[in-house]
Amino acid sequence: MADISKTSETSFQHEVLEASLPVLVDFTAVWCQPCKLLDPIVRQLADEWDGKLLVMKLDVDDNPQLVIDYDVMGVPTLMLFKGGQPVERVSGYQPKDRLQNKFSIHLS
Repeated sequence: MADISKTSETSFQHEVLEASLPVLVDFTAVWCQPCKLLDPIVRQLADEWDGKLLVMKLDVDDNPQLVIDYDVMGVPTLMLFKGGQPVERVSGYQPKDRLQNKFSIHLS
């Protein structure tokens, strides 16, 4: 099972922007019901794409500056970073196949 770490404002530069693999960041919140529904899907994607990308969780309440920096308007928001840049984003709960289609094109 792929490991999903938590990132924060202090570690984001190193863990996400400087990562050698693409990084899927799950902007989430403990009080967010759609985030809880999305969590098992994010874990499945992390398993399926293990070795192709990293998956990190970011609590929006604990990291307000990153929410502002990346213009996150709601949770859950999944954002794929590649080479230190956001290349794809999905907001709100989405079914697994839609997420696979949206992100897999960036995993070559």
